[in-house]
Amino acid sequence: MATLCVIPASVKDDIPPGEQPEAVDHEVSLAGRILVMREEHRDLDRAIKALYQQPYRDQLQLQRLKKKKLQLKDAIARLEHELIPDLDA
Repeated sequence: MATLCVIPASVKDDIPPGEQPEAVDHEVSLAGRILVMREEHRDLDRAIKALYQQPYRDQLQLQRLKKKKLQLKDAIARLEHELIPDLDA
């Protein structure tokens, strides 16, 4: 699992606007999107668990939530992959 390095806004704000590298903006943007997506993934997990607690489960709703959760997991993995720098071997 990749480790995220989030640049705090206070550090980013210390760099003059014309000198902020695009890579930093891109990484901060990706890291923020990943955090939001992880939170949504956790929310879906809670919703799925709550549906399993009900005596009469809506199987179609469960399927939809599970599919969305899996799509989020894949999207998170893709974004995390983008954060990993390419190393020339």
